[in-house]
Formats: sequence, structure tokens, C-alpha cells
Amino acid sequence: MTQNLEVDFTDPDFQANPHPAYAQWRRTGPVRRTRLPSGLTVWLVTRYDDARRALADPRLSKQSAFAIGSSTAANPVPNSPANPAPEPAANRPPSPAAVLSRHMLATDPPDHTRLRRLVSAAFTARRIEALRPRIEQITDELLDALAGRESADLIDTFAFPLPIQVICELLGVPAADRDAFRAWSNVIVAGSQSGDQLEPAIRAMVGYILAQIAERRADPGEDLLSGLIQVRDERDRLTEAELSSMVFLLLIAGHETTVNLIGNGTWLLLREREQWERLRADRALLPTAIEEFLRYEGPVETSTFRVATEDLEIGGVTVRAGDPVVIVLLSANRDDNRFPEADELRLDRSQNPHLAFGHGIHYCLGAPLARLEAQIAFGRLMDRHPGLRLAVEPELVRWRPGMLLRGLHELPVLL
Repeated sequence: MTQNLEVDFTDPDFQANPHPAYAQWRRTGPVRRTRLPSGLTVWLVTRYDDARRALADPRLSKQSAFAIGSSTAANPVPNSPANPAPEPAANRPPSPAAVLSRHMLATDPPDHTRLRRLVSAAFTARRIEALRPRIEQITDELLDALAGRESADLIDTFAFPLPIQVICELLGVPAADRDAFRAWSNVIVAGSQSGDQLEPAIRAMVGYILAQIAERRADPGEDLLSGLIQVRDERDRLTEAELSSMVFLLLIAGHETTVNLIGNGTWLLLREREQWERLRADRALLPTAIEEFLRYEGPVETSTFRVATEDLEIGGVTVRAGDPVVIVLLSANRDDNRFPEADELRLDRSQNPHLAFGHGIHYCLGAPLARLEAQIAFGRLMDRHPGLRLAVEPELVRWRPGMLLRGLHELPVLL
């Protein structure tokens, strides 16, 4: 057993650049017991081959993560204080814990299979491609709003509002509420590092979701939320907790990944200015460049919690039944045993089987949408602002707290 209790995951220096520590762990103890900021001790998996196998191993259960209590929350909010609650009675709204923990990312088959099938029709290649004109329009409107300005925070003005407006329109919830939603989301995904702000943010988010469901139930439309409500009310294939929890997942996951993909990718290009110029001159590189952004500085740092349902071996280490496991995607994607020159940003990297969107049955359903939004965002941004530059030194940008997501707090640029 390899212990690693000396790293302070909340240290801004670690959050700014965790890669040296992960590289050392891959060499000296790629599967190790580590204490998280919440106080919970988990197994961290840091090598690519181990990570890929663990992500697809049915013996590592999402649903069983309920059993390890308040420090985990088997949902996209690690270290939440909300304990999973019993299924609420039909005539009562679901509790905050249920809203956070009854979605497809927190379940195993057969529930996972059923829940994923209910929303997968909205994320087919044909339906995603049909969104292109609207995504292009939103992108152009956001860039129009920057006209005449000398500087801006690109996260606040572009990387955040683009995907949140897309997912809000897809679901049928008001994009006008995005500032409040962003505040709640930032606190929730930071988990235990948010301190006493976490519980109020969870309750506010849950109240918002339940209110949106009530409004759409009274006045249904052609949006995804109305469709999910119809499934709940007419065919009874979704419980009330599953419905609200699915909305929570789609809202959070539907924008957070793309915000970080656009923000991190732009920061990488501007940090190495020749890469910006190369991509601007050769747009045929855009698809492989986006895959390289996902690998090199991906938008998701770790998987959500899994729990071993039986004793098993990962990377030569025995993980006991009941032990929680976290896969470090950011580390796996820098494993030089899988990626030649893994610490180099190579926009033309053709063999790039990264794990940024996961692997196995929980592979991100919205990955095609995130890729489309990123392609449009980078292309339009380069067209409109070819001289874009960082307004601060690259090392001075602030990274968001928390272990789950990997993204910038802000990206000051000169237009």
C-alpha cells in the first residue's frame, strides 16, 4: 500500500500545476491510498492502462458509492455533505440529496441503461449537427458584444455563456438565470472546498430545478425537459427523484465541460503563441487540436467516486470490497507510456485515445456537443480576434478550486 498524505489538494500551487505530482505518482505508486480534502481516504488511480480498465470495470460501482456516506456523494459533486436519501413518497418533492444522486452517472445497470436510453435520443449525431446554426448564431452574438472593447475576461464573456445558453435552450430553461446558476455551479463542483457556502448553493440549485419542472409541467413545450416530464407522467419510467436528478446532471455536465475546454484550450494557445498562429493559419488542424486540448489540459480532472463491490486488483494493488476509488483522468492523459512526448502540446497528434470524456458505459453522452461547440468557438474567435493575447502572464491565471473539474476562474485577454 502506498500512502500519499503530504499533498495539499487545496493549495493554489498544486491546483495551478498538478502535473509534476501526478507524474511522480505514476512512477512511484500509480495506485495509492490518498486522503482528500474532505478527510476521506480513497484509492487514486493515475496510470493510463489502469485508469482505462478501472473506468470499465463493473466491480467498481457508482451506485454502491452511496454506502460510504456524506464524504463522497455518488454524483458529479464529490465531498458533498448531502447524504443520499430514501426514495421520496410520490406526493412529496425529492430531497436535495435525491436530486443530486439519482441520475445516470450515479447508477449501475440496469437503472443506468434505462436512464441513459431516455436522454440519448437528444444527443445523436444528427440532432447535434442540427444545432450547428443556432450555436454559430449564439457564438457570433457573444463576439459582437465584445466589439470595440480593448480587453475582456474570456471565461465570463464567451466560454461560459456559450455552452450554458445552448444547454438551457435544449432543456427549455431560462438562459437569463445563468448568472445565478453559474454561482451555484461553481460552489457545488468545488465540493468541500466551498465550506459553508456549499449547503445553501445545493438548496438553491435544487429549488431552482424543482421550480423549472413545475413550470414546464404546467406549460410543456418541445424541449428536452418537457419530454422527460412526459416520460415521468405518462409512461412512469422516471421517478420524480430521477427526473430532477437528471435535470441537475444535464445542467451541470452540459456546460461545465465545454466552459473548461474552451477556456483551457485558449489559454494553452495563447501561452504558446506560435500554436495560436499555427492553428489560425491551418484550420484543418482544429479537430485534432481540440482532442489534444482534451488530453493535455482536460476539463475534468478526476472521475466521480466508485466503490469496489468485491476484492480486486488494480495496477498490482489489492483494493478491498467497500473501498472508494477515484480515477485521475488528468494524470492518465499525461502518461508517457501511452502518449509519446506526453508533456508536449502537439496540435497534430493523430493517435489520441484520451480519457477526457471517460470510458465504458459512463462515457460522456454530451461529448459530440462539446466538440461541436468547441470547433465553432475556436474558429469564430480566431476569425474575429486574430491578434488575441493574454492580458497577464500565463502563470498568473487562477484555477478553480476542487478536484473534479479542471478549469480557469478567469482568462483576462487583450482583444
